[in-house]
Amino acid sequence: MTVARPLVAGNWKMNGLAISLDEARAVAAAIDAQPPACRVAICPPSTLVHRMADALGGGGVEIGGQDCRAETNGAFTGDISAEMLADAGAGLVILGHSERRAGYGESDALVAAKVEAAMRAGVEPIVCVGETLAEREAGDTLAVVTGQVKASLPSALQGKAFAVAYEPVWAIGTGLTPTLEQIEAVHVAIRETLIAQFGEEGRNPPILYGGSVKPSNAAEILKAREVGGALVGGASLKAADFLGIIMAA
Repeated sequence: MTVARPLVAGNWKMNGLAISLDEARAVAAAIDAQPPACRVAICPPSTLVHRMADALGGGGVEIGGQDCRAETNGAFTGDISAEMLADAGAGLVILGHSERRAGYGESDALVAAKVEAAMRAGVEPIVCVGETLAEREAGDTLAVVTGQVKASLPSALQGKAFAVAYEPVWAIGTGLTPTLEQIEAVHVAIRETLIAQFGEEGRNPPILYGGSVKPSNAAEILKAREVGGALVGGASLKAADFLGIIMAA
């Protein structure tokens, strides 16, 4: 069985205008000149997905969306379907991000439905899980995270390409980072859960770490046990910072 290559994905969140495509072009040019050991993806806001796909021309940077609706189409003003993302040039999509779970009340069941939608459209899901500070302080981290993995990943993922991203909610955008021991403990627990759900194929999907990843700590984090890449927020907005993380993978 071949283990998937590490994946470093940038989540631009609600940032980026047309001029920001220059940063993506700089990333693409750098990795074309010096191919990294990992896959590289950028997930811009939906307004830039098609333009970024055109600008990067099928090179070494993959394009992703930041969310999708579970339905194929319909009267859902402001939403975007997985089919629309694929049509715009996206090959991946972030689902279940803590900002969606907390800010929009997304449940594990809804995340699982969105995963099903992504698979229907041929878009690879990056499924996010993570605990709040209160849950960590209560000693519930592993129970919360493994529970989210079990309930957010439908059985239809068996044999399909996907990634799981562990993002401790309290570390996102705060500058706080768990210790390597804390990161490894959660990643190992996620891997054990994936194997329990999908058998030996559960050893394949990369488990990304997300939460204040930056060039200065990337090398150490990316070498930790069962860390198969990173989901990068703010540091992915500038080519120089993002490349520092990519080359550390």
